Amino acid sequence: MDSGTHLVMGIALGGLALVDPVVASEPATFTAVMAGMIIGSQAPDIDTVLKLRNNAVYIRHHRGITHSIPAVMLWPILITIVLSLIISDANIWHLWLWTFLAVFLHVFVDIFNAYGTQALRPFSKKWVALGVINTFDPIIFGLHCIGLLLWAFGANPVLTFSLMYLVIIGYYVLRFAVQSAVKHAVHATIQDENYVIVAPTMRFFEWRVAAASDTHYYVGRAYGRSITIYDKFKIHSIPKTPLTEAALQDTNLQSFTSFSPLYRWEISELNNGLTELRLIDLRYRSNNRYPFVAVAHVDDDNHVVTSYTGWIFSEDKLQKKLQIGAS
Repeated sequence: MDSGTHLVMGIALGGLALVDPVVASEPATFTAVMAGMIIGSQAPDIDTVLKLRNNAVYIRHHRGITHSIPAVMLWPILITIVLSLIISDANIWHLWLWTFLAVFLHVFVDIFNAYGTQALRPFSKKWVALGVINTFDPIIFGLHCIGLLLWAFGANPVLTFSLMYLVIIGYYVLRFAVQSAVKHAVHATIQDENYVIVAPTMRFFEWRVAAASDTHYYVGRAYGRSITIYDKFKIHSIPKTPLTEAALQDTNLQSFTSFSPLYRWEISELNNGLTELRLIDLRYRSNNRYPFVAVAHVDDDNHVVTSYTGWIFSEDKLQKKLQIGAS
């Protein structure tokens, strides 16, 4: 989920923590728990700072080790230690327990996005992405805002947030049912597909569709059970040449291929004598473009002169990024 949703979720969980008699009766513990919920709901996303280094590192590691099983255990301990030093009268056990819930739920709800997490590390580096909830879901965010407003105007927080989360659980179940219906509709439309990605958007009935058969890639949109295929690409393996092998060893392209399960490629000769290998993720078609790409420019000696990976919405911006990388 996005940072805003994680924030309101942390505050709501702080209100729900008042169901705990210790939290409800001890002001110091409630203050510490509320702080722990807010910090714990954000802590796993500390790896966002990797974006300051470069996109390749960010794409490869975001929602990786910081969302792993050891991290879910360590974050609450670290947060509890710090907060107990600041608020010495807080009950440490109850502070840890509720902070653990905040951290766990952060990682848990991220699993339902199309981006997913490596939540099974260290046992597996597989990305777990159920793809039923958009990174920002206006319904989930809106329900939290309504719940917080009701609490601010005097509503019982335990009752308010208990009912809210029951509604949200039902919403998740409904999203799974809609996704299943869309997958059946994709099969009825394409019929020979053997791999399908159905990813949510901010609109309830609108889904992104990317699929592969033995011979073609398909990209489209679903509106309810109505499937529209916008693009169909013949599947060709990337030729194994010294140039492509050099390009695919580049950090940016390796980050892209480690993250993207469905992409096509293009090779083109440039006016400056370099050769470009471009990898194009098929999951994120937007406004007739495929904005998530990885590009490498290779010279005649099979050296990568410049490369880039990330979300780019215009060719001019991409070329500027590549020029910066080459400078």
